[in-house]
Amino acid sequence: MKQSALSIDDLREAVMRLPDDSLTATREAALASLDEQGFPSIRDEDWKYTDLSSAIDVSNRWLAQGAKTESTDALRKSIKAITASIDAHWLIVANGIVDLTCFGEPADIEVEKFSDSATPFVMDRPLADLNAALLHDGLRVQVHGATEKPLGVLLIDETSGGAGVTQANVDIEVAPGCDAEIIEYQVSSGSEDHYANSVIALQIDQAAHVSYVRIQNRRAGHIQTARLSVALSADARLNMASYDLGGGLVRNDVDIDINEAGADATFNGLFLAGDGQHIDNHTRVEHRVGPASSSQEYRGILNGRCRCVWNGKAIVHKGADGTDANQANHNLLLSDHAEIDAKPELEIYADDVKCSHGTTVGQLDETALFYLRSRGINKRQATQILTHAFAADLVARAPVATAKDAITALVEKRLGELIKEEDL
Repeated sequence: MKQSALSIDDLREAVMRLPDDSLTATREAALASLDEQGFPSIRDEDWKYTDLSSAIDVSNRWLAQGAKTESTDALRKSIKAITASIDAHWLIVANGIVDLTCFGEPADIEVEKFSDSATPFVMDRPLADLNAALLHDGLRVQVHGATEKPLGVLLIDETSGGAGVTQANVDIEVAPGCDAEIIEYQVSSGSEDHYANSVIALQIDQAAHVSYVRIQNRRAGHIQTARLSVALSADARLNMASYDLGGGLVRNDVDIDINEAGADATFNGLFLAGDGQHIDNHTRVEHRVGPASSSQEYRGILNGRCRCVWNGKAIVHKGADGTDANQANHNLLLSDHAEIDAKPELEIYADDVKCSHGTTVGQLDETALFYLRSRGINKRQATQILTHAFAADLVARAPVATAKDAITALVEKRLGELIKEEDL
């Protein structure tokens, strides 16, 4: 058995204190699997740049304190502010507790809790086991038609009475031929250490189109691990953009499974990191059939003592002829102490394919800086202009129009903070 630093005995007690409902058997199976597999470690290739020992430490302190879940009352003001900033049908998981009070039950979206359904949910990785073992409840969502507003999923946490740990799990299915807009928003606050672990599964059925925006703006020092798994059917299309702004240690996994011909996945990401931050984006696209296409572009702006990771992998399986897969990663370093580990990967087992990948790492263009300063613009203002230009393209590509203003405001605020960190 692989040894884990996570206190399994305390975890078992926490699982036993959860409600005895239809999830009990799943929680027990997940606990057994986690006991066997343990947490990912830096000895695992996919985790060699990201050490989860701090997440284990927070989890053990939370478990030793009784694995308490705080009341969501203190979060009402924050929930109201966020839901007012983006007009959407909001599903809320606050401190790990499902809250449907803001949803409104639109006609073309059906929602049920995991505990109200006998349908199992998938667990196939250690952090998914942790999620299932400690899950209070999850949400299963079916989108049947076009809605007048996007579907919003707000995962919000606050901790003040000791270390906190929360789990969120959401399954979303978009019916054949539907056009859907989805917003995932992860945020946290509070003076204590916190670890949030989320699992979201998205099934896009035949000829359905999904525009997906993911915003991460957790408090400095908080930890997040998040997995988004997407399955695309024939002629299905995904257009996605991610924006990572906050957090202390952040790990995002995006797994895209192209099962049928004609599918297309376009996904982009912008990550902004400053002192003390570690942001790790891992993407994986499985091209199982062709013709189909995938395209991704991630950009990072880093300042201060921080470290970021981008690992993009596309696997073209045997027989997936006609695949078109493209990867790009560009990084702008504003500090000599900022680090980026960039690793594009292609595994190709078919002949008739078109695949490309590339990555760049650099600093601000000295010629552009000189040109702006020669026009009477000081160095700080010139830096602001160039960094905003670097980020603006990905902000403009946000595929959900109602979220663009909020994203623009958040990115501009974070860029202002990063540039203040620089000794200009």
